[in-house]
Amino acid sequence: MVDVARIAPANVAGDLTLSDLRAAIAAGWSDFRAQPNFGLFFATIYVLVGLFLSHVLLVRGDIIWLAPAAAGFPLLAPFTAVGLYEVSRRREAGLPMDWRATLCAMRGHGDDQPLMMGGLLFVAFSFWIGLAHGVFAIFMAESGVGSESLALFATAPGILMLLAGGVMGALIALALYAITVVSLPLLVDREVDFLTAIIISLAVIRANPQVLLIWAAIIAITLFLAMIPLFLGLLVVLPVLGHATWHLYRRAVMPTNA
Repeated sequence: MVDVARIAPANVAGDLTLSDLRAAIAAGWSDFRAQPNFGLFFATIYVLVGLFLSHVLLVRGDIIWLAPAAAGFPLLAPFTAVGLYEVSRRREAGLPMDWRATLCAMRGHGDDQPLMMGGLLFVAFSFWIGLAHGVFAIFMAESGVGSESLALFATAPGILMLLAGGVMGALIALALYAITVVSLPLLVDREVDFLTAIIISLAVIRANPQVLLIWAAIIAITLFLAMIPLFLGLLVVLPVLGHATWHLYRRAVMPTNA
């Protein structure tokens, strides 16, 4: 077992409960209400990227790729929330809100560690899209149905394709969630490298598997529902979840002298 205390100045809590999730969500909502301009700014960028991606696929006639793109798009959400973590950190510490500091949070402590994590998430998203194309080729090669038609979802191969893609997508999303749920807010909060942050994130998951799996389900379900009305629900859901993740991190990872 990894001794996290020897890797970074942190103690990992092993007693998270559902009450902690409720408290984190309440605190996230409070942060969003107190500083909605920051939340709406980052969420708007995320929504515009999603709408642009959807528009490109529709213009190209690749209608069926909307499903894997929409399923994989939330993989990028944790990086989008980095600025929100800084807002919550500054509000918690009683520091003045500053746009420059918030935007520069993506650079971490001048070491670009969050940007490296963002690159990892982008690679994972690209891998997921490539994997989705592979699944389509395996199941639909002999169907005669092209990617411009939704009719394939009514066929047996189409249903199998959705099931196989859903399982693989869920596994990828769960793996990325495990390495980012704590690591990204940790990189904003403390001067550590991203590999150490990933190790600590996995340690938190290992110490609180049930609660963190429930948190993963809450994130997945709420993001999915928020994306249905043209991504517009994300304008509120993304900031609240981002701020809430910060507060959950603060409960899960404590200084060694705490």
